[in-house]
Amino acid sequence: MLPFNRPYATGAELRYIAQAIDNLHLSGNGPFTERCCRWLEQAAGARHALLTHSGTGALEMAAMLLDLEPGDEVIMPSYTFVSTANAFVLRGAVPVFVDVRPDTLNLDERLLEDAIGPRTRAIVPVHYAGVAAEMDAVCAIARAHGLAVVADAAQAVLSTYHGRPVLGLGDLAAVSFHETKNVSSGEGGALLVNDARHGRRADVIQEKGTNRREFFRGEVDKYTWVDIGSSYLPSEINAAFLYAQLEEAERITAERLGIWSRYHEAFAELEARGRLRRPVVPRGCGHNGHLYHLLLEDGDDRDRFLRDLRARGVHAVFHYVPLHSSPAGARFARPAGDLPVTTSAAARVARLPLWAGMTGDDVELVIDAVWQAVAQPVRRAASGERFAARRWMASDTTR
Repeated sequence: MLPFNRPYATGAELRYIAQAIDNLHLSGNGPFTERCCRWLEQAAGARHALLTHSGTGALEMAAMLLDLEPGDEVIMPSYTFVSTANAFVLRGAVPVFVDVRPDTLNLDERLLEDAIGPRTRAIVPVHYAGVAAEMDAVCAIARAHGLAVVADAAQAVLSTYHGRPVLGLGDLAAVSFHETKNVSSGEGGALLVNDARHGRRADVIQEKGTNRREFFRGEVDKYTWVDIGSSYLPSEINAAFLYAQLEEAERITAERLGIWSRYHEAFAELEARGRLRRPVVPRGCGHNGHLYHLLLEDGDDRDRFLRDLRARGVHAVFHYVPLHSSPAGARFARPAGDLPVTTSAAARVARLPLWAGMTGDDVELVIDAVWQAVAQPVRRAASGERFAARRWMASDTTR
């Protein structure tokens, strides 16, 4: 069975871990942590980067920085991982779910104004599949209403938006280095601070609510408890592994983009036949090849497709169960109106294997399996209307 994901190693990880051990500093914020943070700041154009033990931890830190009060509202898509919502629910805030765009499956910026209320404090766009949300529009709306923008950029390392690094957009951005991401430390993440007002306090929150970083910089003669916080640092072992990956991030991204492009080319005819829809990347968005997804006709078609691929030795998977349809979503959050695109797309998405290190034969196996699974007589809806990819295309996008 060809796996959906296989963790990638550059070859330098063990050497750097040995160096971390020789440095006699294995807890967080050591030399390798510093190297990773400098790399992220340069790549993102961010003022300040802080490594965390997970992307979830980065989002939780962001929520703390906003000083949310119980009942405050945070707008986000329902089509996202649970951490996007949980980080704010832990502070007593209420996620308000808006629908996603039918092209990118990112938050639909056209719906934001109607979702903003008197208790709204922030907008949380998610850069799905490493394709940037429409950040110019999101940030303009946020500024007009005095709201913060916290980007869930878990999948977006080295992605760009109109020539700008995606991680540098918004007041805060959270990144994941989980083993399924382009660059990985097994478990890990980072918080990118783009608003200077949050820099020093982010250091305090990361250091369990103490001013320990100021102490090590020689700015105070002792450190003490000064604010809320928690233990968000990864160890130097994780940072050493991550730095080996960051050094090769551009090469890893190029390899993934090559696989993504091969898939995209191979499935163009199937899309033209109306058998599936390929991903859409808007003009101005430079994605990072994080994942390749297909949209099938409906949920039954998607489930059959996944079973067929497994029977042919290819492990493909679905993606998020919409948060607004979950038990916790009903308890802690609320939707801003109906979410028809979210509901429909979530039932129809299938993600294909894509990881650095896939061979040409691996890629062709996936392509052949997809063709065999879907290149069958087109099934028609009860109305007789054929499923057509063109009805999902937006006029401002490129393929």
